[in-house]
Amino acid sequence: MTSIAAADVHKIVLACEAGMGSSALVVSQLKKQLQGLPVTVEHTSVTRIPEDADLVITHRSLAERARQVPPGHPVVPFDTFIGDPVFKRIAEALRSGSPIET
Repeated sequence: MTSIAAADVHKIVLACEAGMGSSALVVSQLKKQLQGLPVTVEHTSVTRIPEDADLVITHRSLAERARQVPPGHPVVPFDTFIGDPVFKRIAEALRSGSPIET
């Protein structure tokens, strides 16, 4: 497991199969949790992850694909779209300045 410093996260991308629906709902919730922080959050399909993403969050079943498009960016997998503790863990790390485990 590796980590990324909270100070290095300015753009979070939530990647899902199509880039619609469930990911849009999660992005909305994550934006609320990160209000007041200098972090943007957006969603896209796993095949269109932008190169300037600092952190990618995706369903566990898509994590390997997400690590390839583009390669080299940190990926945090989750299991459920609603209520997964990963989202709270990321928000808390960003608020406290703690590293985010990927």
